[in-house]
Parts: sequence; C-alpha cells; structure tokens
Amino acid sequence: MKIEIFDTTLRDGEQGVGVEFSADDKRRVIHALDALGVNYIEAGMITDETSAAFFDSLAGMRLENAKLAVFTQTAKVGSAAEDDRLLRLAAAAPVPCAVVFGKAWLYQVTDVLGASAEENLRLIRESISYLVQQGKEVIFDAEHFFDGYADSPEYAMQTVEAAFEAGASRVVLCDTNGGMLPDVVGLVTGAVTAEFDRIGIHCHNDMGMAEACSVAAVLSGASQVQGTISGIGERCGNANLNTLIPVLQCKLGFDCIRDRISVLTATARAVNDAANLSFDESEPFVGGYAFTHKAGTHIDGVKKHPRSFEHIEPEVVGNARNTVISGLSGRAAILDKMRLCFPDAAFSKEDPRVIRATAMIREREADGFDYEDAGASLALLMDEAMEKRERYFRLLELKVLVDERDTEANASSAAAVIKIAVGEREYLTAGEGNGPVNAIDEALRRALTRFYPEIADMHLTDYRVRVLDSRATASSVRVAIESTDGKSVWRTVGVSSDVIHASWQALRDSVEYMLSRAKENG
Repeated sequence: MKIEIFDTTLRDGEQGVGVEFSADDKRRVIHALDALGVNYIEAGMITDETSAAFFDSLAGMRLENAKLAVFTQTAKVGSAAEDDRLLRLAAAAPVPCAVVFGKAWLYQVTDVLGASAEENLRLIRESISYLVQQGKEVIFDAEHFFDGYADSPEYAMQTVEAAFEAGASRVVLCDTNGGMLPDVVGLVTGAVTAEFDRIGIHCHNDMGMAEACSVAAVLSGASQVQGTISGIGERCGNANLNTLIPVLQCKLGFDCIRDRISVLTATARAVNDAANLSFDESEPFVGGYAFTHKAGTHIDGVKKHPRSFEHIEPEVVGNARNTVISGLSGRAAILDKMRLCFPDAAFSKEDPRVIRATAMIREREADGFDYEDAGASLALLMDEAMEKRERYFRLLELKVLVDERDTEANASSAAAVIKIAVGEREYLTAGEGNGPVNAIDEALRRALTRFYPEIADMHLTDYRVRVLDSRATASSVRVAIESTDGKSVWRTVGVSSDVIHASWQALRDSVEYMLSRAKENG
C-alpha cells in the first residue's frame, strides 16, 4: 500500500524556536526533499504580500517527485472566500497545491473563532471550493480534530464531509495540541476511514508520541502522513519523518519513498544544516550514534552477527556502523577499528601498527584527549599509526588579538593573523570573527582556499570547551569541534593548557580530515 509523505519542514517546522530558513535555504531544502522522494512539500504559509513573493520566486522550479504546496486558512468569519485577501494570494501562488486549515472542534469554533457551527462549515466549503475553482488541488487540515471528535463526533465528521463535498483531495486529521495517545488516534482514525477515503494524519509531539500516533493512524487506514525532518516545529515539534519513513517502509512494509530511503541520512543532515541546527546524533535511524557500539560485548556481537545488536542494516537508510574506541578498549577492539578504517590492509593483534595505535590512544587519553565523540581525530591518529597521515599544510605563525569592549551589549571581536606553508609556498593572511576561534577559522580557511578550493564548503557547527582539572586558570582544557561540508559531519578534539592552542589542534584536525577524505574519494 502506498503511503503519501507530506513534508511541512518549511512551514510547520519553521515555527520551531531557533529555526530559520533564508529564501536560498528553502530552495535547497525543497530540492533535497524532492530527491528524497516525498510527495508533497509545504513551502510556507502566506500571511501577506511579502510571504507571497517567495512563492512567486518558485515559478518554473522543476521537481521530479514532489508537488509544492502553499498553506493558508479559511476565509474570515462573515466574509466571502473570493473577497479574502489571503485566499486570493494563495490562489495566485504558482504552485499546484493549497493546504487550507480550518476548525474541527466546536469549542474552538464558538469560543476562539467566534462563529456559529454552520458558519464554520460554510467557511470550510467556500474556501476550498474557491481554491479548487482557481485550479488548485486542495488539502484540508482539520485543526484540533481529535479534541473535536472527543467533544462532538458528529460535528467533527461534518467538517470532514464539508471539505470533501467542496472538492478537497484529502482531509488531514490534526492532533494540533499533541495530547493524544496512540490508541485513541488509531480508534478515531479508523472511525473516519470507515466512512471516508483519502485521510491523512498530522501529529504534534507534546507528549513524545507523534511518531507512534502517526503509525497508529496509518494502521487504521490513513494514507497520508505529515511531518518534518528531525521533528522540528512548534513547541515540542512534529512527527519526525526521519523515524516515520523507515518504520513505515522497513518495518511495516508500506511503500513510502522506495529505494530513495538510502539518502535519508544525508537528507536529514542537509536540512538541519540549512536550518542552522546542530544535528541530534541520538536520532533513530539517521543519527551518528544510531549504529555506534561501545560495550565490548556489543562490539563483539555485531562483529559476529550484526542482527544481534542492530534492528536494521545501517546502509538501508544511508547510515554506517561505528564502534567507539577509548584508552580502555582492548587491542581486539582497536584491531577491528583499524580493519574498518583500512579494509585493504591485513592486520593481526600482534601487528606493530595495531600496537602503536593502542599505545598512542592510551598516551593521548592520559593527557586528556577523548576520542569517543571525535571520530575524525581518531581516524587521523590511525593514519598516523599507519604512517600514512599526510600533512597538507604547516603552521608557521599564528597571532590572535581580542578586542574586549565594556559595554551593555558585552561586545567583543577578535582578529587572527596566520602564516601557513603548503609545500614550498607560504601565505600570510588575516581573519576577523566573533571571538578568537571564529577568527582563526576564518583566517585559516581564507589562507587554504587558494590551495584547496573545497575548503570553502566547510564550516564549524559546534564548539565546546571543558576544563579537565580544578586548577582554575592553570587548568588544561579539552576543545571539541564539529564541522560539516553540508553533506557529512565530523568531530575533532584538542587538549592544552592554552584554549587557543587546543582550539587550533581541533581545527587543524578538522581541516586535515576533510582534505584526506576528499583525496580518498577522488
């Protein structure tokens, strides 16, 4: 059975705190979601002429799989649909689909909307009919449907009937408050699908059950699922498509995006990057920790039989298996890691390279390094143990100037002057930033892009500092950096009594890791 995937990342997802997309970001997300194979992409909500202008910019955009949709509301109480400014703007938007939301809870109709029950039904019918007459496919979002059904099943069902009678292609049942339990959602959806076809589900995550409720709805007959990448959205977010799609397709056998599911992990990371969000590595299926094993028995079990500690092959969703290595890891675990890093090399426990890597890890962790969440630095250490680490540049000089201003805004700025050598060539440049690390990053990338243009695609997404002992200002610090090129994410670490030096170590590793992997991939 085919389950339509309706993505609302650019509309409902953008309503999440801290989420913001530029117009260019939105276009990037649209193309990424289209490549993933979703059926509908809600590109935003029309609230005025400015928001309508973004839809004008989408005219002529060619997509292979998805239909673009505009989100709007029913006409205002007491007005005709054809006279409603927002409905007219939605009708004029150069996209094939319009999503109209309206009240399905009688309490909301009378106490919030300030309308009669029949007036609300009129608004639903006429708003949908107007947009259909303007050539739009119309999907009706029945807002607060489950609360409305609990209050008055008859009236909630009347809103569904009114939408279909007016020409809606689908009616979506919305758990707008996110307060429903899966069994309730399943029972109510089953009652609706017993009378109507083409029913969708839209769940919020206020109780942490949006995915479970969405699955319950599908098992009860819903044929469209709405959600967002990583579950971003208003309050506690929406149903997470990164979880829903593989659960529905891989676990329950529904046809969602077919073989395109192998790009799910890459799509999730690309959308989070466009939203300027730090990716949650603990996400099921697509997170960096989803298939990462640390316990010795787990590592041993997965090595022998992956099914022993993995419910799905990571490659199915475009992810990869990983094991955590630390100073407490035995030589066998490090041997397995080296075999993973160098699949064409032959190793044994007594191999000098394995012994060398084990000693290096233990020695550096004794100094405060931690490789559990710094896979890129660990990979470079492995290269070093193999005597294969390539030094793409040398630091000749680094100076950092910090300008602190005692103002109410507590503003500060920094500048870095860096001199590097690439082979026999030397280059001196400077960079400015919000703080010394940002300034160093800017200066280093500016210096290296003339030698390695691909560096332009890299940027830092997270920076953390941890004090390692209690000697206050004399303490050593560990700096962890997360970087991305928009396609993948990697983490590096540095340790020093000087936070600038520790930051430089982590930043250097980040750049070298990117360059080394780019060389490997041709």
